[in-house]
Amino acid sequence: MAANPSPGKLSTVLVTGGTDGLGRATAILLAERGYHVFAAGRNAERLEALSQLAHDRKLPLEALELDVCDAASGERGIAEIERRAGPVDILVSNAGIAIAAVMEEVTPADLRRVLETNFFSPIRLAHRVLPEMRRRRHGRIINMSSISGKVAIPVMGPYAASKHALEAASDSMRLELYPFGIHVVLIEPGYIQTSMNRTAAELSSAYAKGAERSPYKGIYQAFLGEWERTRKASRYQPEDCARVVLRAIEDEPPRARYVVTRRAKIGIFARRLLSDQALDNRFKKAFRLDELRELLAREEKN
Repeated sequence: MAANPSPGKLSTVLVTGGTDGLGRATAILLAERGYHVFAAGRNAERLEALSQLAHDRKLPLEALELDVCDAASGERGIAEIERRAGPVDILVSNAGIAIAAVMEEVTPADLRRVLETNFFSPIRLAHRVLPEMRRRRHGRIINMSSISGKVAIPVMGPYAASKHALEAASDSMRLELYPFGIHVVLIEPGYIQTSMNRTAAELSSAYAKGAERSPYKGIYQAFLGEWERTRKASRYQPEDCARVVLRAIEDEPPRARYVVTRRAKIGIFARRLLSDQALDNRFKKAFRLDELRELLAREEKN
């Protein structure tokens, strides 16, 4: 039997990207804790599967069709939550995508797509729920960032740009909303195996196919090698991140940031400790950029 949140505690939760990966794990865990969870997504099959799971396990979890990149869909979704359960107490903005491309080659359309999903949609949804949170003087905004919100590596510039922007906006919001009793929290995961990684590969396929003809061929190859090593080294599951989100919701007061995975903690510590030059040197070694530079110099002479 799920334990109900204490009387007076925040109870109604919207989790975007809630039908798969980190969002699904978070939605289920929160429902098991007794929160009334609305798990939002676009995929009809995943929505139906989550609804069936909630029914079978008698969880206070409802699947909700919502496209975070469509303002009208977001408005309809939140209005439906308010009709069924009242105002949103906790917004977990988890929906996100990644496109792997060097900054010179990423198309404006793809860059806008990443920013729309990862940055503009969390801000737009916050705009929708914040007036009622301010009126009631309580609420919590949980924004899913990434180690990429702190440390940018080659080929992940579009994704890192969206997460850097989300971090900056969240820092401002945390202070702006403090007088109203509303907490804004960032979750900063490292690599966790989810379907987002498969989706990222699909979204990045045009750049991967063009890498052989790209002047950045060596950097793409080094990135793929580093990414594969990171994938093999990771033992973290979506449930690990879900437990951290639960802490961010139930801590009183919450921390500004919660880091997930050991590699993320190491990377963020290095960002704080090392100079730009020292950190660049670490990445130059990891991505073999000095070797690539020498190779290009030899080719130019020939």
